[in-house]
Amino acid sequence: MRAIVIGAGMGGLATSIRLAAAGHDVTVLERTPVVGGKLATLHEQGYTFELGPTLLTMPHLYDELFALTGKSLADEVDLVRLDRPFRYVWGPPGTALDVFDDDVAFRSELEAFASGAGDEWDRFRTRAASIWATAERTFMAGPMGSPWSFARRLRNPLDLARIDGNRTLAKSAAAHFTDPRLAQMVGRYATYSGSSPYQVPATLACIAHIEREFGCWHVSGGLGQLRDAVERLARHVGVDIRVGVDVGRVLTDHGQVAGVELADGGVELADVVVANVDAMHLYRDLLPLPKVVKELEVIPRSSSAFVVCAAVTGRTENIAHHNVWFSRDDRMEFRQLELGQAATDPTIYACVSTVTDPSMAPRDTENWYILVNLPPAVGVDRKLMTAAVLNRLAERGVDLRSRIQFTRTLIPADFEVRYRAIDGAIYGTSSNGKKAAFQRPSNIGPVDGLYLVGGSSHPGGGLPMVATSARIVADLVADRHG
Repeated sequence: MRAIVIGAGMGGLATSIRLAAAGHDVTVLERTPVVGGKLATLHEQGYTFELGPTLLTMPHLYDELFALTGKSLADEVDLVRLDRPFRYVWGPPGTALDVFDDDVAFRSELEAFASGAGDEWDRFRTRAASIWATAERTFMAGPMGSPWSFARRLRNPLDLARIDGNRTLAKSAAAHFTDPRLAQMVGRYATYSGSSPYQVPATLACIAHIEREFGCWHVSGGLGQLRDAVERLARHVGVDIRVGVDVGRVLTDHGQVAGVELADGGVELADVVVANVDAMHLYRDLLPLPKVVKELEVIPRSSSAFVVCAAVTGRTENIAHHNVWFSRDDRMEFRQLELGQAATDPTIYACVSTVTDPSMAPRDTENWYILVNLPPAVGVDRKLMTAAVLNRLAERGVDLRSRIQFTRTLIPADFEVRYRAIDGAIYGTSSNGKKAAFQRPSNIGPVDGLYLVGGSSHPGGGLPMVATSARIVADLVADRHG
């Protein structure tokens, strides 16, 4: 069987490895000059900046790919489990909470932060573990084309209660924590998928368990090292990866995939086509299906972002690898984003990987990756937005302005151009609403032999999710095409 994968993002590469390891002839066609999709890096003047994911969780999902050929992920990259992955800051005046990987140390930190918070966290973590145990064997175990496909994987009606899908993440957090700051911290799990804690199901609380159970990891040299290792593995198992090749159309013949037509007019025939592209782009441009496009248009899209990569001289005190300075009013923040407006008081996220890995910048400097959420399609003035973000950080007690050597920025329009992410929505559709999991585009396309993988299809965006998506698609191909 011959398979073509459109797009060499991490989901596409992982799928190609699984299909090739199963004995299929696999070609990956990538429009840009490099593989990795949103797992992108910037190398400039001795600095390395992540331009997409900044954190690796559940690395065993990638180790599974290497195990298919008797290899190990640990043999290919240097994995560092972060002992203090996060620092959360509220203020001014600037009250902070450090998240330690060690459970005893973190519980002690919580108790010092707010009386009784240790016990509250333990109860929340227990609930999160229960959600994950159920979600892993239902939501993550296969496609979600309809509620019935999910229902077939339920063991009993109690599973519906266990995944806690009938209340929002914000309501779950408020029920577990007395201190509203800790509820705000839990709300971050919604932004991982470009969504709002006031709208996503409390099912996303399982991330608390995932981060504690499987750890938060840094790849020495940056996550680009993971991308490169996965590319090497794909080539090792015989995948033909072609960069700079744009696909113009998915070809069909009597309701069956026949291959793809390239933008330059060439044709590549195939029995199976796997689309690792934004689903809206697929159904609007590559395989025009107006009915599907209309269905997608009514589903809220995920947030976009404004990103500043800042080369900073000197060392900053009291920061962790990952840092968050929270909005003073997160209800207003998410309300403004929902209305298509930039938040007047945004939460600011910053990854400073030199805290863990000094090799990612020149000596005595730091590589700041700063992000604030924005609505999709919003217009941004780069200079004004950069100044506003840096000024806001200075108000929070971290003044980088006089220490910056240079900055590079990404705005929603950049995400659209780079990745054909419609309106710059980073994760395709959002996770907002009880039906979001069923509204996300299915892994099974409407034409026999067409499959969808990656962040805009089930189960969603992020390195663990797209690796899971690849497994689901490979299993579907094996079941349907041998």
